[in-house]
Amino acid sequence: MADWPGTEELAQVLDVDNVTDWQTTFDRVLASAINKVKSDVGNWDDDVDEPTDNQAQAALRMAELMALRPESARGTERDPTYLRLMTGQRRRFGIG
Repeated sequence: MADWPGTEELAQVLDVDNVTDWQTTFDRVLASAINKVKSDVGNWDDDVDEPTDNQAQAALRMAELMALRPESARGTERDPTYLRLMTGQRRRFGIG
């Protein structure tokens, strides 16, 4: 199992040197991205579930997309990289 990405990792992806100036923003973007992944996985239980490597990387990718293209955040879920990372990560439920 992996850990969710942190501020330093997002700063590296975004090529930001001064993390201190962006700490609050990065924290909010990462929290939103992690919540998006948890929602896409479905039935996430914070007390039991831990992210897989794919889910952690998907959260980092989503955070990158949210930070770079906030005006089109709705379309970020169609990002090919995000979709590949989430393949096989979703939980399916029968209707009954």
